[in-house]
Amino acid sequence: MNYLTIIIGHIGGTLLLLVRSLKFLPTLPRQFARFMEQCYLIGYTSLPIVTILSFFIGSVLALQSGYSMENFGAKQFIGTLVGLTMARELGPVMVAILIAGRVGSAITAELASMKVYQEIDALTTMNIPPERMLVLPRLAAIVVMMPVLAIIANLCGWYGGALVCQYTHSISVDSEAYFTALKAYMKRSDVTDGLIKAEVFGFVIILVCCYIGLNTRGGPREIGASVTKAVVTSLILILVLDYFVTKALLMS
Repeated sequence: MNYLTIIIGHIGGTLLLLVRSLKFLPTLPRQFARFMEQCYLIGYTSLPIVTILSFFIGSVLALQSGYSMENFGAKQFIGTLVGLTMARELGPVMVAILIAGRVGSAITAELASMKVYQEIDALTTMNIPPERMLVLPRLAAIVVMMPVLAIIANLCGWYGGALVCQYTHSISVDSEAYFTALKAYMKRSDVTDGLIKAEVFGFVIILVCCYIGLNTRGGPREIGASVTKAVVTSLILILVLDYFVTKALLMS
């Protein structure tokens, strides 16, 4: 019961942080430089690892699918399988996991350091709300950059699968047939559903990491503990939300 109370308290604290941050939304245009800096840190610096990982996920997915579907004589549908899987599931989830591990941990470490060394208290003393300066630009940046990263992940995964299908002797499905199958059975809603999931995952990750960082207590040792807690919590929330968001989108 005590553990449940703690969880509910953290959920309430996270929602309060969101409300307090959104209260300063009209100030966002005046923080354009900060917003662009966060877009660079969240989006551009994450692009290489998102590209490489998504390319090889699509490649492995096509390789495994070709090996399995060869027994059923359905190799011509590999493009459909890779396209739908990347767009609806693997693309958004893998990008979210990368953001949690790379960006979320960095945000938590930065804010936890500021909290431990009393920089957050100094901002509050100078009547500068931390939510306005430290949280809002990051939330706005993830809203803008997460769909971009998800689209790039989808494209890299699709092309990775196409290359494997064309140049793997046991599959031997040319790129034209691969993309024809991909386009034949994919709808626009398949891509938009994946982008919605990516938005939800990214927003929750940044919000949770900001909350944990700003609520760090103790000395320098607690910074590492906060980073670990933020990443683990983010990964759990990604998988839990994945089920509920997918169910809601399928029912809509």
